[in-house]
Amino acid sequence: MTENQDREAIPPRAGAGDTPDTSVVRLGVGVARLYAAAWRRAAGWSFGIARQALGVADARAREATSRPSPRGDHGRSRGAEPGSSLRERGAELLRQSADVRIADDTHPAYERILDDLAPDEGRILRLLATAGPQPAVDVRTARPLKIGSRLVAASLSMIAEQAGCRRRDRTHAYLNNLNRLGLIWFSRERLEDPRRYQVLEAQPDVVGAIRQAGRATTVRRSIHLTPFGEDFCELCLPLDGAATSGRL
Repeated sequence: MTENQDREAIPPRAGAGDTPDTSVVRLGVGVARLYAAAWRRAAGWSFGIARQALGVADARAREATSRPSPRGDHGRSRGAEPGSSLRERGAELLRQSADVRIADDTHPAYERILDDLAPDEGRILRLLATAGPQPAVDVRTARPLKIGSRLVAASLSMIAEQAGCRRRDRTHAYLNNLNRLGLIWFSRERLEDPRRYQVLEAQPDVVGAIRQAGRATTVRRSIHLTPFGEDFCELCLPLDGAATSGRL
């Protein structure tokens, strides 16, 4: 506080000639000046503290912006340029779709799907692509009107045997993975030829599931390639007789 401010803050003393009313007025003016000086000091301190805090916040914001992301390149999907946004990548995708000079004969996911397939799963895909949909059955406990019926075994089939799989004990894992990849689907529809189901229901695993349930019934289903799976098999698997008679 300056000397002039100190003088303004000190209320003047009442003079000898002042009346009581005049003294009260002078005293009130002095008190008001004192409060005003105190308010200016407090406001100055608050403003300084606020500026300091904002300066620290700005510095921390600049530091956080310049610091590299802890995820590194793993935070971006494959093929994304540094600093590119999802919207920019989407715009580039649409631009490529309108460019007739860009060849897109295969789906970009096919290469990754091939890395996610076991050799036996390739055999199953080849069977579905060349022989068509395959029969499958669910075994359920028999109950009147099917109320309270319990599933004993699901999606039993002869796909592993007919495809020549080496690990037939992994058939369910194979089918689940193919379904996860969008290559096959489990249909509730039955195939037209009932004889195919009769052969399947005589297989040891189906008979064993029926005996385990005591009183049981079979629900006839089917396993198909999806349209995506059909395209994948056509482009990625050798389906002609000469090629499939070899190692696959």
